[in-house]
Amino acid sequence: MKAKYFYFFSICLMGLISCKKDKNEDDPQLIFKFKFDETLPRLNNFGNPAEMPEGHSAQSPDFKSISAHYIEFAPSHLTALGDGEIVYQGEETTAGGANAVDFSKAVISGDDETFLSIPLSDVSPGTYEWVRVSLTYQNYGIEFKESGVTYTGRLASFVGFNTYLTSYVIDQQTVNVNANKLQGYWGFETIGLTFEGQAPGTTVPNPIASTSPVPAGSCVVTGEFPVPLTISGDEDEDIVVYLNLSTNQSFEWKDQNMDGLYEPSAGDTVVDMGLRGLYPTY
Repeated sequence: MKAKYFYFFSICLMGLISCKKDKNEDDPQLIFKFKFDETLPRLNNFGNPAEMPEGHSAQSPDFKSISAHYIEFAPSHLTALGDGEIVYQGEETTAGGANAVDFSKAVISGDDETFLSIPLSDVSPGTYEWVRVSLTYQNYGIEFKESGVTYTGRLASFVGFNTYLTSYVIDQQTVNVNANKLQGYWGFETIGLTFEGQAPGTTVPNPIASTSPVPAGSCVVTGEFPVPLTISGDEDEDIVVYLNLSTNQSFEWKDQNMDGLYEPSAGDTVVDMGLRGLYPTY
């Protein structure tokens, strides 16, 4: 008799676990996807249209992938960074000394791929006008000139506040680092050769900088929903948020001969690798 009751109890328990699992799998999700768009407006740090500085040239890279370390919904332009609804926070480490993004555990995604999916039940109900995203890594193809010939190469740029790198792959080649790298560090690969460098700055568009600034070096880009996003807590379908990023002439250099072509051997130097605007939609 005891065995019979135990068997019945086990079946019920398994059924409850199964139901719970199915319910979690079927819960409506909040999904984030990145989109790269070179036709979007090119903005400066304050979210205003950006002209090309004298003596500089730029190109719109062929984006392959990207990573972010932090995503936050902000109810209004007065919401201070960190006071909104933080829906994602990547892992950090002190393995390189100072606190840094742990690149070995970073989530990397391509255009229109799912970067993050979390249950909507984990997000506080509310109406959100803005999205803030701390970008940390970009991988893209660029054109460059050498000895009168135009080539293509692949660039990996690290734009987070600080990134701990053991090693990373640019395209086919691996670069060993085992150290922290500050915002603006990059690695470049072409015809089997690799080069490393450090850009002096990164543009971080923030249209609400006057009311809700971000720390220098954080690479927290800010964008406004065309229509505020409302999460009621009673959703029965997924919500997909597209983080549309402006790649409009986002790779910028000092052009020594002003021929509009990136030519390192002629003394051209990289000055900016920042995305040129965040335009979220859903």
